[in-house]
Amino acid sequence: MRRFMILIAFLLGIAGTAAAQIGKSVSVSAGTPEDKALTEIYGAPDGPEKTALLDKFMADFGKGDMELLADQLYVQTYLAQKNYAKVYEFASKALALDPSNLSAAVSMVHAAEEQGDVKKLYDAGDRVAEIIAQYKNSPAPEGTSAEQWAQQKTTNLNNVQGDIGYVQYALVGAAYKTTDPIARAALFERYVTAFPDSQYTAAVREQTAIAYQQAQQIPKMLDTAQRILAADPNNISMLLLLSDYWTDNGQELDKAVGDAQHALDLLAQAKKPDNLSDDQWQQQVTVEKGVAYSAIGEANVNKGRYQPAVDAFKQASPLLKSNTVAYARNLYRLGFTLAKMERFPEARTALTEAVSINSPYKSKAQETLNKINGTASGKTKKKSS
Repeated sequence: MRRFMILIAFLLGIAGTAAAQIGKSVSVSAGTPEDKALTEIYGAPDGPEKTALLDKFMADFGKGDMELLADQLYVQTYLAQKNYAKVYEFASKALALDPSNLSAAVSMVHAAEEQGDVKKLYDAGDRVAEIIAQYKNSPAPEGTSAEQWAQQKTTNLNNVQGDIGYVQYALVGAAYKTTDPIARAALFERYVTAFPDSQYTAAVREQTAIAYQQAQQIPKMLDTAQRILAADPNNISMLLLLSDYWTDNGQELDKAVGDAQHALDLLAQAKKPDNLSDDQWQQQVTVEKGVAYSAIGEANVNKGRYQPAVDAFKQASPLLKSNTVAYARNLYRLGFTLAKMERFPEARTALTEAVSINSPYKSKAQETLNKINGTASGKTKKKSS
């Protein structure tokens, strides 16, 4: 009787056994010296004892498929020991012997994530994406029908979704934590290239546009947002991003108002995603409505339609209270517009509150407040003289 040990099934201690289906399989006959040595290795705890047993196995049997098997076992042992340099070394050796070895590439992702090395993480993530893409496009082996091969690939890809999902989550998480917006945008772009159809891709594309906005790379922000809207005209985040940008800069005002109103219409019927609590969802929708109304108000200011602008700003104000910067900006816009209408007491109230908030609009509000105080004072003196 012969027993077969499939290579990766024994190796994915962290990522699970699913990856056994992608990459070369190695069989070892029961009762052979290799089988006895491997049984001892599998029974040893991760650490120096297992490493010593692996060294002996490699010296005795480390040729061909047995070398690949040993490299894989080294990877898992060193990963458990957090010896990341050795993980990369032996994973690279395994991939050199078997370029389709998903287990080795996923282990490199684990090591890079634990180490906090974003460059190595993305390099390993690209390797995972490459292996998956090549596997999806691989022709049927000789003796296997195209239909049977397609079914087998579907099954195997389903089996490794846990590994793929982990890799994708690790890459997105690392990009989100990157503080420099230009570097963050570059990582997001790289992620979308590697995994264009993942569950995170739509959100990552949105965050790319936002990162470019934060980096003041406006042409890239506009291009990214417009490409997203071309593919998904109902993308609320991008409708608001563009309407907010255009109105803040006095450009494309009719289009900006249309985008803001379209966002409001969509928000009225939007459904809560599963990953948000009721309170989180309510807060998000409330702020987004506030941003839309504020954009409509600013468009009206640019058109010289001050009363409709004031109405929109007042509608936006209570909706934006949970977002300090957006709330302060809206108060400044309201006070500025009221000042232009020479409704100074109301303007002073809005601007005084804006000044009390620590935001980028504090100094602008104070400057406008100083001007209207001087103007009001001058008018009072004229009346009394």
